[in-house]
Amino acid sequence: MPTLSHHLKHDTPRLQHALELDFSTARIEVQCLLQHVLRVNRAYLMTYPERVLDAAELSTYNALLDRRLQGEPMAYLLGEREFYGLMFNVTTATLIPRPDTELLVELALARIPQGQPCRVLDMGTGSGAVAVSLAYHRPAAEVTAVDASSDALAVAQGNANRLLKKENLRCLPSNWFSALANQRYHVIVSNPPYIRAADPHLQQGDVRHEPLTALASGDDGFSDLRQIITHAPAHLYPDGWLLLEHGYDQAESVRALLQQAGFKQVFSERDLAGIERVSGGHI
Repeated sequence: MPTLSHHLKHDTPRLQHALELDFSTARIEVQCLLQHVLRVNRAYLMTYPERVLDAAELSTYNALLDRRLQGEPMAYLLGEREFYGLMFNVTTATLIPRPDTELLVELALARIPQGQPCRVLDMGTGSGAVAVSLAYHRPAAEVTAVDASSDALAVAQGNANRLLKKENLRCLPSNWFSALANQRYHVIVSNPPYIRAADPHLQQGDVRHEPLTALASGDDGFSDLRQIITHAPAHLYPDGWLLLEHGYDQAESVRALLQQAGFKQVFSERDLAGIERVSGGHI
């Protein structure tokens, strides 16, 4: 039966060539799959390189490796992804949380006071990564997370139940503002779909396996952004903030939409790659 050392030596180049990864990334992915199957940490793999996988472990590992060789994202294989210092469960019903979106959390936290009541809305919550992060770091806030997908909401609720010490997050089925009549908030955040329906990137990389409804938004990528910006003023308290993640080339257009809707102090903030990733304004 093959050993841990055998898998690291032989499966790393398989992943490297199949997915066009660099060697170090491929090796880390093999390690992560082995850790997941054996339920051990990385130090264990280094300490016991001659450890032999039993038949059941080998079968599970080979199945996961085959799925990864076909391009299925690691987050779906492992069932989790770290975001803003917390580990979130993810499924194919949700987008995979990405580091770029941490900027949205940082900008929202800067506008949610510490230790004071504040009503916050996260629209299109998916796994709940943004909403749970905000509720976790602002326990005095009342956070509402909405999504049109009941499967996604179940994942978000599970993450909230597992990660939050205080029950200050409510998950609610809603197609954007449809179930929020007469509700107002101090801060509204969203990472909505913003990719053009015909964008070739939808057929590349991890996004091939993610829910299309959480990615694509009409012919120009602005359908959902327009809807949120148009209706947000009616759901914000005076001096309330709307913060939106968007595509790498959409910042100027999003700022224009915000200004047309009556928002002031409109801005765009760059992510770690220097791309204008989040725009917002207050009403």
